[in-house]
Amino acid sequence: MEDQSQSTEGRHTEWEELRVAGSDVVERIKELIHQGNIRRIVIRQDGKTVMELSLTWAAIGTLLAPILAAVGAFAALASDCTIVVERLVDDQEDVPEA
Repeated sequence: MEDQSQSTEGRHTEWEELRVAGSDVVERIKELIHQGNIRRIVIRQDGKTVMELSLTWAAIGTLLAPILAAVGAFAALASDCTIVVERLVDDQEDVPEA
């Protein structure tokens, strides 16, 4: 996927694309959520978006369980999927140390 970045006050957004088997979708999303710098997750199958999760509101613990249940229900029916991840990255992380 192309590097699509947007700058916001010392931070920018990066997109990452991951291919996973349907059975691994829930575990991979749990890992991504625990990383903490994820803003949005888009799940695609055969090039079509089937689910989009905005983690600005999903970070609230009580909403996380139903979201993962919905992802699990989808994953049970899905074969190979692509997870597209939008990350918020500090600009300082991109600068190599001397």
